[in-house]
Amino acid sequence: MADRHLIDAHVLLVRDGEVLLSRRRDPDPRFDGLWHLPSGKLDAGESVLDAAAREALEEVGVVIDREALRHVYTVHANGFGVEPRLGLYFEARRWSGEPVNREPEKCSELRWFAVAALPEDMITYSAAGITGYLSGETFGVLGWG
Repeated sequence: MADRHLIDAHVLLVRDGEVLLSRRRDPDPRFDGLWHLPSGKLDAGESVLDAAAREALEEVGVVIDREALRHVYTVHANGFGVEPRLGLYFEARRWSGEPVNREPEKCSELRWFAVAALPEDMITYSAAGITGYLSGETFGVLGWG
């Protein structure tokens, strides 16, 4: 049993009723080819807001000011990697730059989807955050029996 939890920062880039998703390239067949949000783990000594902004820049090339990030959902998840994780989801409606695929080795494409018509082939962990965001809930658990 794992004795720690990872912390992930997820970014919902939202414009005109759509959210940006990327299609994963992953050696793990459970996740390969599925859609997900720009996201990643916190680095040592990094705040979650800095992590969210960094991941958006690294993955899709947009610059987000910390003040433009609004926390919208938290999920305590199990079964989406080696260790349990706490996922923090942030909405951004303002950023600089146009999203581009900056990690083609990890992502095969980017696409905007209507938040009311998300693809069925999403990573459950990302979908849970968007579902919570849409419902106005602020917390959930996923994969804990």
